[in-house]
Amino acid sequence: MHTLFYSPGAASLSVHWLLIELDVAYELRLLDFEAKEQKSADYLKLNPNGVVPTLLIDGEPVFEAAALLMHLADCYPAAGFAPAPGSMRRALYYQWFVHLANVVQPAFRNWFYPAEAAGEANAQATREHARIRVEACWDRLDAHLAEHGPWLLGDTLSAVDFHLTMLMCWSRNSPKPATEWPHLARLAASMKSRPSFGKLCDIEQLTEWR
Repeated sequence: MHTLFYSPGAASLSVHWLLIELDVAYELRLLDFEAKEQKSADYLKLNPNGVVPTLLIDGEPVFEAAALLMHLADCYPAAGFAPAPGSMRRALYYQWFVHLANVVQPAFRNWFYPAEAAGEANAQATREHARIRVEACWDRLDAHLAEHGPWLLGDTLSAVDFHLTMLMCWSRNSPKPATEWPHLARLAASMKSRPSFGKLCDIEQLTEWR
């Protein structure tokens, strides 16, 4: 049994979505971010970073969304969401997961929490820099999809596309959302048409990006 600690629309979204897509039995534990439940002593024992997601796998806590997505895809190989280990496609799969987690996601952190990175006095400059970085990432990803798409790994949908779609969702209220780029918009539309996405939105009560 899996237990997912989550907050609606947060970084747990891609893990929750893949659990639904894979038809895995799981339980949900909602964390109230307004009440700072993610910073409680009990939760910090599970995830010392005080963020979501955390997934209990047979009682053992594991965190980091990209790592959880890769693990789940490997645990259910029949779904075909992870390339064969040792293949070139597997190398590219790792590449895109690490790129999204190390480049795109931190830029969004600075966009949403600009004072956290550089203090309140520098919040506006930090946010503007984050916007520029995110849009540069969309430029690169859209160019890649134009040449190698429709998915990040070419003609095969993989777990990394779920993570990319979550990050695109985060951009929905930014000055230039990811869907302003045509190939990213096409990928997002394809992902959002999956029945699992509708179920995800119903459970997490997400209405803005359906």
